[in-house]
Amino acid sequence: MAELLDFEEPIAVLQKEIEALRLMPSTPERLAAIQQLEDRATSLRVEIYATLKPWQRVQVARHPNRPCMLDYVERLFQEFTEVHGDRRFADDTAIVAGFGLYHGQPAAVVGHQKGRDTKQKIYRNFGYARPEGYRKAMRVMKLAEKFREPVIVFIDTPAAYPGIESEERGVAEAIAVNLREMALLDTPIVVVVCGEGGSGGALGLAVGDRVLMQEFGIYSVIPPEGCAAILWRDAQRKVEAAEALKITAPDLLALGLIDEVVKEPPGGAHLDYDRAAALVDEAVGRHLAELQAMTSEARLDARYDKFRDMGHAGQSFVDEGAPAGSRAPGQAG
Repeated sequence: MAELLDFEEPIAVLQKEIEALRLMPSTPERLAAIQQLEDRATSLRVEIYATLKPWQRVQVARHPNRPCMLDYVERLFQEFTEVHGDRRFADDTAIVAGFGLYHGQPAAVVGHQKGRDTKQKIYRNFGYARPEGYRKAMRVMKLAEKFREPVIVFIDTPAAYPGIESEERGVAEAIAVNLREMALLDTPIVVVVCGEGGSGGALGLAVGDRVLMQEFGIYSVIPPEGCAAILWRDAQRKVEAAEALKITAPDLLALGLIDEVVKEPPGGAHLDYDRAAALVDEAVGRHLAELQAMTSEARLDARYDKFRDMGHAGQSFVDEGAPAGSRAPGQAG
């Protein structure tokens, strides 16, 4: 049974009743009662998840049982072979990169891997990638370009690793190089934000022709706790920060920062890995087919325009404290 979050308390009550009935001798009446309670729990879960607030979506995106990149690789790719090391310093286990077959077609797969239990999380550095991880990812993407294979990326990281050794080895430069090179990479790139999309740690792998986002994922320049600590000197105002940051999939779709929201199974991807993977598969396959039907020139031009136009998708950014008639920095007169 998946771990329940605090806002799922009404479901927990029903599950306790179900467990109590299962401990009793099985009879047709009890089996019918269990089925009725399970149906009520499913209906209640659908109802709760249909009206999640931003902070609740953050909790779902960080759920300890949420499927990771390798869970999707296992279900969507065949003959996956991982590539290790950046040929400069080391191998970064927070980023997994390699090649496999996607519906029989060779493809490169890159993504963050957080790990699930304590041992895995330590091994994967909790998904905080170091500079060698970004360089390894770019090494694989360059190989994909050389052999004309598409690139499929899974984003799930709190941020890039901020430790001193990461800074010493040039994490900012590694991310900047990836931003530049992915913008120019002459092969289709489909990005899926499948959990947390945190800051430059996410963006360093997220420059794609299509950026998709799972329904309960988040994508932000900073975690809500960090935002609250900076703005209000109080990390406990994280709920308020999550609301203000506009980090949910519907918000980002409305802002034009992502291209599609990928539905999740009722109650979130962590409850049904196979169904979640099937929904991701449908969206990725559809967008990949569209991109492969385009010429290289048209695809690169569209990618360039996509990122250049961000912030102009029907949005007007005005400094509310500015005098009447003045304009925000960078706003055309």
